[in-house]
Amino acid sequence: MSESDKVFAKKRARVSDFVFDERVAAVFPDMIRRSVPGYEALLPLLGVIAAGCVREDSNVYDLGCSLGAALLAAHSQAGARAHFIGVDNSEAMLRECRKRLDGAIPGPQLQLLHCDVLDAEITDASMVVLNFTLQFIDPAERLGLLQRIYAGLRRGGALVLSEKVRFEDAEQQELQREFHRQFKAANGYSELEIAQKRAALEKVMTPDSEEAHLARLRRAGFARPARWFQAFNFFSFVAHK
Repeated sequence: MSESDKVFAKKRARVSDFVFDERVAAVFPDMIRRSVPGYEALLPLLGVIAAGCVREDSNVYDLGCSLGAALLAAHSQAGARAHFIGVDNSEAMLRECRKRLDGAIPGPQLQLLHCDVLDAEITDASMVVLNFTLQFIDPAERLGLLQRIYAGLRRGGALVLSEKVRFEDAEQQELQREFHRQFKAANGYSELEIAQKRAALEKVMTPDSEEAHLARLRRAGFARPARWFQAFNFFSFVAHK
C-alpha cells in the first residue's frame, strides 16, 4: 500500500520543476488517484481493450510505465498470451514497479527497461499504452514517436493514448480546469498543494487539444483514431493499425 501524497503540502520558497523521483514513486498510486479524474475506471477498461487486441506471442508495451498499473490491467485479461514490456526513464519509479509486479506477472513474461521512451525499440507489438506520458515529451518529438509505434505494431494492433487535454474554446478550457481543481480539492488537496503542483508541472507538461491529438495520430498512419474515454479534461484515445 502506498503512502499518502504530501509532496506539495509544505510551502516552498521556490517550486522546482516536477520530477518522478523517490518521493513521488513512494506516493504515486495515491497521487494519481487523487489527481486524475477517471483513472480508477480507466485501468480495468484497458484490460478489456487488451482482451480484444493482444495476440499470441506478441509484445505489449507500456511506455512511461510508472508503477506498472497498465501492464497489470492488460495482463489481467491477456494472460499468458504475450510478453509485457515496461519502459520508464525514472529509476525510482522502476524500482517500485519491480516490487509491485514481482509475482503478479511471471518473470519470463515481463521486461522492465530503464530508458527514455524515445529510445525504446517497438517490435511485434499487439498493444502499446501511452498513459499520460506523451504530454511530458517535447512536442517536436511526439509525431516521430507515434510513427515508430505504428511501425512496430502488428496489423490489427492497438495504441491506447491517455492525456490531459487542452480545449480550443477558452470558456470551455476554464470550465474544465475548474472542474479539475474541484476534483482535487474534493480528494483532500489544499489550495497550496494544488497551486504548487500546478507550478511544478507548467514547464514540463504541455497538453494538446483533442483535435491536435487526432490529427497527429492520423499523420502517424492510424486511419480511424477515436476518443473512447473522458473524465473532465482527461481523455483516452484508441487507434488501431
